[in-house]
Amino acid sequence: MAEEPVNVNGFRELARQTLPKMYYDFFTGGAEDQYTLKENEEAFHRITIQPKILVDTSSIDLSTMVLGYSISMPVMIAPTSRHKLANPSGEIATARAASTCNTIMVLSISSTCTLEEVAACCNAVRFFQLCVYKRRDITAKLVQRAENNGYKAIVLTGDSPRHGRREADIKNKIIIPELKNVEGLLSTKIVTDKGSNLDALANQTRDPSFTWEDIGWLKSITKLPILIKGVLTHEDALKALEVGAAGIIVSNHGGRQLDYCPPTISVLEEVVHAVGGKVPVFLDGGVRRGTDIFKAMALGAQAVLVGRPVLYGLAAKGENGVRRVLEMLKEELELTMALSGCSNVKEITRSHVRTKHDRQLLSLL
Repeated sequence: MAEEPVNVNGFRELARQTLPKMYYDFFTGGAEDQYTLKENEEAFHRITIQPKILVDTSSIDLSTMVLGYSISMPVMIAPTSRHKLANPSGEIATARAASTCNTIMVLSISSTCTLEEVAACCNAVRFFQLCVYKRRDITAKLVQRAENNGYKAIVLTGDSPRHGRREADIKNKIIIPELKNVEGLLSTKIVTDKGSNLDALANQTRDPSFTWEDIGWLKSITKLPILIKGVLTHEDALKALEVGAAGIIVSNHGGRQLDYCPPTISVLEEVVHAVGGKVPVFLDGGVRRGTDIFKAMALGAQAVLVGRPVLYGLAAKGENGVRRVLEMLKEELELTMALSGCSNVKEITRSHVRTKHDRQLLSLL
């Protein structure tokens, strides 16, 4: 019998043992050389924590506000596709674990349960992730369905005008199940002899002409706040503010789109400075430890989103696995806060971390 994981990374090994290689590769893989995929995690290792000692940490409060909703910790579930490849219960199991842990799940447009099924399965605050299709009428229908089913925000993915080159999927000639949310609206049966049917599907259905100017159209069809995901630069952060984004997610799509773009933690502060506190900034990519969450918050993130660890938990142990992954991250963050002298998330400040750049500046003094 496999040993019980003692940290989130332990669930990755359990998932590897559980899943068919094709599906494990689909979840773990990144684009091309996988430089960005690896750097998302490695970049956290180059940031050190500066603890404050002899502080009263007898009581630690991890509760966090996201768009006016209170969650138990600054950790949300990132939008990831096709959970039924990990476990037959799919996104329903993930949603129930998020509800149990009192946090927000962002449901992927490419889910294997419908957004209605996920909405009906439990009470929780949920957001809906959107890629814009060439057929705007279908995009509008999806947004309306999300709003009608109680989703509280739209998370617009901005970094995917085309599908990233994920070579493991091409080698494996991965065939992906049909997308439940567009069943009967959009043909997702794509036949290709060029490797992954995923590439062909994304490139034939997504709208690569969608730009900042089109966000006005999106705002006109919904009352929901819109978060923009995929921002990595000062310039794009300012554009997100200009078009009225309610929040920004610093993300490189888990290293699955453009390889050699920067790891998210390395550009978080640039985006935070550009935004100047006008809207919340969140981060995803490479978060595997409570210390990673602490570092992101010290550099200005209001919360983080986790993707792959959730899928590993789901593959290994279903709903309980997802719950355990979230609990582990929460427990680790609580310990990091206690040992760093922070009794609530607002006390985590820039002075609690040193980046490589900080250390270079200090060496010049």
